[in-house]
Amino acid sequence: MSYQFLSIERNGPVERVTLNRPDVRNAFNEHVIAELKTWADRAHGDEQLRVVIFAGAGKVFSAGADAAWMAKMAGYSHDDNVRDARAGAEMFLAINTVPAIVIGRIQGAALGGGSGLAAVCDIVVAETEAIFGFTETKLGILPAMISPYVLQKIGASAARDLFLTGRRFDAKKAREIGLVHDVVPAAELDAAVDRFVIEALSASPTAVARSKRLIQKVLGQPPADAMGITADAIASQRVSPEGQEGLKAFLEKRTPSWTIKGA
Repeated sequence: MSYQFLSIERNGPVERVTLNRPDVRNAFNEHVIAELKTWADRAHGDEQLRVVIFAGAGKVFSAGADAAWMAKMAGYSHDDNVRDARAGAEMFLAINTVPAIVIGRIQGAALGGGSGLAAVCDIVVAETEAIFGFTETKLGILPAMISPYVLQKIGASAARDLFLTGRRFDAKKAREIGLVHDVVPAAELDAAVDRFVIEALSASPTAVARSKRLIQKVLGQPPADAMGITADAIASQRVSPEGQEGLKAFLEKRTPSWTIKGA
């Protein structure tokens, strides 16, 4: 499928999805959101997809909302805004639940929805000079659509500071609060992403997908309430083909069949 605002590159089980609007710093509008949702829906049904890399063309990952889109929104009714916001919320949910491992490659800035896109990535690698921000309150609006995912990553205390003030923060701070997992100089960004890709390709695809679902099911549950969920999850995986293959490979001291050669 062809896209107007996304660039897609596929290399075996790895797909690179690049926000491709460098002239407006890869800002979001309704068309970008629609294309990301279409991509995510396809990714859910792609059994060969194991790793996704989200990137931004040019010097910036994503500067948030497009100014022209915001100007259009100024004339929306309440119902229009609900429809528009729901489309964005459905897009973030679809990306958050992609069964593959999703890696964010952040350069320049990730503001507003750009930081929200980082929050729905499983792993985020940022260059040292990258800047983040949940800047919506500076514009008189709310970080509403991204809030469930950001709160899961950074917690309520950091959100009270960063959501309410809308202040920008650097990659070091982003790593401290859990939004980012690795911070490297710009020249080392791609090599750092590649290291995570190699790790991802050594993990069982079904175990990855089920682990992602398990996180959502267990999150916030008291341990006693989660016990049934966790026991059933591990039992189901142990008797699955990949569970059996993984145990046999461990006992036979060999590489599991799902590992990509060279990974």
